[in-house]
Amino acid sequence: MLTQQMPECGKLRVLVCVSGGGTNLQAIIDAKAAGRLKNADLVRVIANKPEAYALERAKKAGIEGVCVSPKDFPDREAFHRAFLAAVEEAAPDLIVLAGFLVVLPEEMISRYRNRIINIHPSLIPSFCGTGFYGLKVHEAALERGVKITGATVHFVDEGTDTGPIIMQKAVAVKEDDTPEVLQRRVMEEAEWILLPRAIELIAAGRVKTAAGQVCIEQEKELDEI
Repeated sequence: MLTQQMPECGKLRVLVCVSGGGTNLQAIIDAKAAGRLKNADLVRVIANKPEAYALERAKKAGIEGVCVSPKDFPDREAFHRAFLAAVEEAAPDLIVLAGFLVVLPEEMISRYRNRIINIHPSLIPSFCGTGFYGLKVHEAALERGVKITGATVHFVDEGTDTGPIIMQKAVAVKEDDTPEVLQRRVMEEAEWILLPRAIELIAAGRVKTAAGQVCIEQEKELDEI
């Protein structure tokens, strides 16, 4: 059994990787500002696109932002080396993929085993895996006619959306939903709630993994005085 624990000498150092606008990053930033991330600090944001608005969000929040774009390197191997170097420079305890559309190098997954989490906009194992990202997930959900969808936070392994599930939250699908409308509802009612919560649970040492499954320890009740 493995417990995700906060370092003894300080708060959990969190690195966030993003490809686009960074709405999930903003949810983490807002949670920190509101005092809901008591045991974690955001130490760096890495984007793989220089135009990613997530970098602007990081700047406004006083968080170091770094761009490592595959277009700046001759091949994928060189990009992976630079990306891993940018990760290691931040010395993270936890890596959060918040809409990061990059396949991680196996070396990174191995080195940070059970220290990388991802947010996916469906109730895994539905509408996940290769090709399911962004609006494609919600288009598939509406095409199938599901009545309930949602979001999932899970640990990252060598597969695509196959790592141990940490938390899930259901969201109702409405008859007149478009993919864009459903995407927004899943963000507001699930993603932006789940991701900061999962980070805080990990930072507080309450998340354990065993046999490919996650157990979340309940908070101990204070003794009555």
